[in-house]
Amino acid sequence: MAEVPLTIGLSLGADLEWPIFFEDIIGRLQPRIPFGDDYHTFRVERVTIEPFSLRQPVRYAVLLDRLTHWYHTSREWIKKAVVHDDLYVFNNPFTIQSMEKHTSYAAMMRLGLPVPRTVLLPPKEYETQPDLEVTLAQYARLFELDAVADQVGFPCYMKPFDGGAWRGVSRIENVDQLRAAYEQSGKSIMHLQEAVEPYDLFVRALAVGPQVNVIRYDPAAPMHDRYKVDFNFVEADQWQLLSDMVLTINSFFNWDFNSCESLRKDGAFYPIDFANACPDSQVTSLHFHLPWLVKAKIRWALFVAATHRRVRHHPDWEPYFAIASSDRPYREKLSAYAALAHRSFETDRFLEFCDTHLSHLDEVTWDYFSSDRALEAVRRKVAVIFPPHEVDLYTEHFWGLLQFWRKTERDRLDAIGSHRLPAGEVVDAPLHPLSQAERVEENL
Repeated sequence: MAEVPLTIGLSLGADLEWPIFFEDIIGRLQPRIPFGDDYHTFRVERVTIEPFSLRQPVRYAVLLDRLTHWYHTSREWIKKAVVHDDLYVFNNPFTIQSMEKHTSYAAMMRLGLPVPRTVLLPPKEYETQPDLEVTLAQYARLFELDAVADQVGFPCYMKPFDGGAWRGVSRIENVDQLRAAYEQSGKSIMHLQEAVEPYDLFVRALAVGPQVNVIRYDPAAPMHDRYKVDFNFVEADQWQLLSDMVLTINSFFNWDFNSCESLRKDGAFYPIDFANACPDSQVTSLHFHLPWLVKAKIRWALFVAATHRRVRHHPDWEPYFAIASSDRPYREKLSAYAALAHRSFETDRFLEFCDTHLSHLDEVTWDYFSSDRALEAVRRKVAVIFPPHEVDLYTEHFWGLLQFWRKTERDRLDAIGSHRLPAGEVVDAPLHPLSQAERVEENL
């Protein structure tokens, strides 16, 4: 039997600590997975930015892309690698480029998801270009913002049609605020979207392949405290609904890694932002939840590489549209979409793969997040985000939350009498709210 090495590529921008975690844990894991008469071994390599030939061979079995939503040189290399070399990429660069938030709203509305009422506004200003004045003079129609607001009602939100890190988002309470926000929008194409209020819960469902984690979220909190350390905030049927929702979105667009923001009002969840194909992965925001994400990325990357999973070049929407046009109730439709997603992600095969080959991942990860190496990576990230006089404080804060994750993980493992958790399962244990200082003190 021969050992056949496979390389996992990381296309990175400003990401700092999670790639270190990813590389180190795979190094400790030392996966050796049979394939036919041989064994696959794995190494991780970071993709560099340099000139490339369009016939350049690709040496990666799978690529995790965290850069090309904004850095187009890498985007073009990845697109070349997909069409020329069948490279499997998290995520499909073509659908990321073409399916911005506007398109995703329209698609999920067609599938029957309760997306709030949304109107697209022409830009307030334009870049000067040939034929622009002639085009606008012939076809641009004057409109009243008041009339547009009547379609969605107050309060509402104005935000860029293509989204991006909360930029340009305005809460609108009345016509005067609407006019002021539109005047300030400049050359951006904007959405005006109905507010879901009053809501009693804001969640983000984070998915990697068929793995889902539902996290309570507070957009009004400081960035480092928006992802809450909280459990038992949704019932099992609501968790399943949220999971079905994000898996439907991801499989529809051929995305492996994405998050879906939803608001709960009167017991129903309304998706408001779900074209997040490069979701937050930093310890300074995800903190307690980051080990789950790192493990999920490792599982899915190893599965894709070891099984030689084929890239899907084109989304197949017809099965979804057939379900959408049926007279089934919404919840039954969503379950049917999710069944398509699980078929696409080969969930049963994936779970068997993890059970057979990665049963020690939980223990390796649990041990790694007690290491000096992991602590130093946290400190390096904190030093980039926070001023020097706060680096020690917030390093202890985030490290304390990681140690609390280790405690809940160990409690869970001990409770089930096993040394591992089922792939993708979210830890479910009671947690009493603590202040930052209390968290750090208790966790250390």
